Amino acid sequence: MAKKDKYLVGLDIGSTKTCVLLAETENEQVRFLALGAAESKGLRKGLIVNLDSTVSSIRRAVEEAEGVANVPVESAVIGVAGSHVRGVNSRGGISLGNRARDVERDDVRRAIDAARNIAMPEDREVLHVLPHEFLVDAQDGIRDPIGMIGQRLEANVHVVTSSMAATQNLITAANKAGILINDTVLEPLASAEACLTPDEKEMGCCILDIGGGTTDLAVFGGGVVRHTGTVAIGGDHFTNDLAVGLRTPIPEAEKIKHRHACAWAEILHNDGAIEIASVGDRPPRTIFARNLTEIIEPRAQELMAMIRDDLRRAGMERQIQAGFVLTGGGAQLNGFDELAEHIFQLPVRLGEPRGIQDMPESVARPEYATVVGLVMHAAKTRRSNSQKSNNFVSKLKSMFAGA
Repeated sequence: MAKKDKYLVGLDIGSTKTCVLLAETENEQVRFLALGAAESKGLRKGLIVNLDSTVSSIRRAVEEAEGVANVPVESAVIGVAGSHVRGVNSRGGISLGNRARDVERDDVRRAIDAARNIAMPEDREVLHVLPHEFLVDAQDGIRDPIGMIGQRLEANVHVVTSSMAATQNLITAANKAGILINDTVLEPLASAEACLTPDEKEMGCCILDIGGGTTDLAVFGGGVVRHTGTVAIGGDHFTNDLAVGLRTPIPEAEKIKHRHACAWAEILHNDGAIEIASVGDRPPRTIFARNLTEIIEPRAQELMAMIRDDLRRAGMERQIQAGFVLTGGGAQLNGFDELAEHIFQLPVRLGEPRGIQDMPESVARPEYATVVGLVMHAAKTRRSNSQKSNNFVSKLKSMFAGA
């Protein structure tokens, strides 16, 4: 392995902040090297609205990571999220011939290709094709059909599509910042890679990635992705509500949200006085903690209702016995997890990313779940490609050995 090939980089361009995580592979393990973060400028609800500002944010985050690790960032895996992402379940199949025979790896690939062949507008592209199960001669529930015998092979898959322009703009911004993009990954899938346990994926779990502009979700069941979706409310909406309701500047509202806000009145035990800045040259004012909750709680309940509607439309509302895992910066709003648990009557926990060695506690937080997951996805892809390469070499050797 060339020296530069041992490095892995995740790039998360969010509506609020841009993060770059730099790691290295060492004896099949992934070791943390550095994290760079910068305020995001030029994005709205996951979409780039000012390319130059986005490029500047990426460069600042990259420079910080490079400065700590003393390693150049040349390529990365990038996260994709936002209201332009769509997920749909699809089914397709192929005939294996007139007589029953063994299912081969190429048959599986062709069945998945048949299932992914969905009608979509020209301005959209396929981001992921995630197999649910396979059917051999109508026998369902098969996870790996290779070696089984039958005449017809079908695949049930979840197809994630995105706006071609929106995704390409992210890649262009990274390229302008000097970074080659190796792969694009749906952000809640990356967060799940870093935060969900195998048991949660098997039993049925919904991960909510609460970003600045949107909340992106993914539902797992039976160990695979069953549904993905997006709700057009994120942490910035809470900040804006506070700014308007309290008549205070946005930066002040953001500070108040982090320090004092609570999403559920039931757990508000300290109704202390809080001094806040006013707009313009007006003198500061005093409010109480309950005033913040009166503004925040209705928005939190609206977000929960939209999530429930999305799950209900997809037929997933009763399929998440393991409950919810909350990631993203917005997940840390005080009382949000308790309110979600009360509304859904299901277990709810904050998702703290794991899986990378030597990662400091300051990075093992919900707001960094996506960027950690992107690096873990890159490591898994690299291992898979290495195994395929080794298998190919072994086949070549056996062919020549038998000649």
